[in-house]
Amino acid sequence: MHKDFVYINDVAPEIITDIRYATTNNFTGKVVIGYEKDVCIMTLKAAKILKQINAELNQYGMNLKIFDAYRPKMAAKSFLDWANSNEDNLNTKEIYYPNINRSETIGNYIADTLSTHSRGSTVDLTIIEKNTNNELEMGTIFDFFDKIANTANPNISNEAKKNRLLLKSVMEKYGFQNLWKEWWHYTLIDEPFRDEYFNFIVK
Repeated sequence: MHKDFVYINDVAPEIITDIRYATTNNFTGKVVIGYEKDVCIMTLKAAKILKQINAELNQYGMNLKIFDAYRPKMAAKSFLDWANSNEDNLNTKEIYYPNINRSETIGNYIADTLSTHSRGSTVDLTIIEKNTNNELEMGTIFDFFDKIANTANPNISNEAKKNRLLLKSVMEKYGFQNLWKEWWHYTLIDEPFRDEYFNFIVK
């Protein structure tokens, strides 16, 4: 692991992690290449800021939950390989991308070049209730490949609109920028590695 990267649980152990690509509970239906352990890695700078964000949310009975952060280049490439392969898991399709074919995810939801996640300061996350660990209603699940997952999509409940705005507001307050297509996706604007993409394994 690069010396400027850390495990989030070493910096902010109160943040909940659920690293989906280290499990079969993701849009590919398989453990993703490059993820050997269910651990959350990111730059130290991003981790310290997320700790501050989480502390603010804690005051209101809420907590962060992270689905993905640092992503090896090999994993990003495997997503492209998946998108270019034949449909072989209709159950997973129904859950994550029921309205499009997997080939249509390229450029829309899956990066057709290098992923910002491989720079170490991009996170996929949501907000949960601190006492119950229940996720706040956001209108879709994480990694739902559809326009309804666009952060400002109007065709969701008022509760989901409020919760997406809460997440966006607190993340922007501390210097993260949202990817408009995905309500869960945020990149630290002043990230330490703007042009460097890493490929060490998540373990």
